[in-house]
Amino acid sequence: MATDTAGYTLSELMVTAAAREIADGEVVFVGMRLPLLGFLLAKRTHAPDAVGIYELGIVRDSPAPEPILTMGDLPNLFRAKWLSDTSDVMGLLQNGTVDVSFIGGAQVDRFGNLNTSYIMSSGKLATRLPGSGGACDLAGLSQRHIIIMAHEKHRFVPTVDYITSPGYGNGAGWREKSGLPRGGPSAVITSRGIMKFDPVSKEMLLVSIHPGVTARNILDNTGWPLKIADTLIKTPVPTEYELKVLRELDPEGYWTGS
Repeated sequence: MATDTAGYTLSELMVTAAAREIADGEVVFVGMRLPLLGFLLAKRTHAPDAVGIYELGIVRDSPAPEPILTMGDLPNLFRAKWLSDTSDVMGLLQNGTVDVSFIGGAQVDRFGNLNTSYIMSSGKLATRLPGSGGACDLAGLSQRHIIIMAHEKHRFVPTVDYITSPGYGNGAGWREKSGLPRGGPSAVITSRGIMKFDPVSKEMLLVSIHPGVTARNILDNTGWPLKIADTLIKTPVPTEYELKVLRELDPEGYWTGS
């Protein structure tokens, strides 16, 4: 049974939506914050056989025995399947082992390209951002990746100022021409709704709006005329059991509080 809209936070809704993108048995490159909780929620609900890979070199096929805030917390090391280093887990990306990864950015455009490097103004550098880290590798080498970010007009731009993590470039066929062997973004989970990508044009497509949000609100906070799916749905709210698990994983609401 689902709770009503007052029974969960926006972060809990986004985590739940992220968890539902993970299929049982998949190998998931687990990021920090909401993606970390999304993976753990999936493990505790519909995807018990999913395997988590953490960039520190940790591989787990069972949940940590206690709640964790970061991938390096000691409970996450306890009885891990594999304790190695970053170079080893990046090798799993290169050989195609990773089914799905999660990344975010300061800007995203209509073809799912992400910018975490530079913000430009009038052709000049305005803000220098943290850069790629491993995000370019995740976007280039996973079988697919999922984007999670706040939905604001200055973040959703027609063309990113710099492609840090490649999506579909300028449209269909770009990844193949660029030598990317696989993958691409499959979903964009935001604070307002969920977007996926047209299988032909590779352009972003609004498929789901969160409770309390309108399509007009999403369009007004997107920097280009966002296309809308023929069948637009409401994002399913977290179930009582999903909320119970989430609050066990994050008992102080560190990541998912109001």
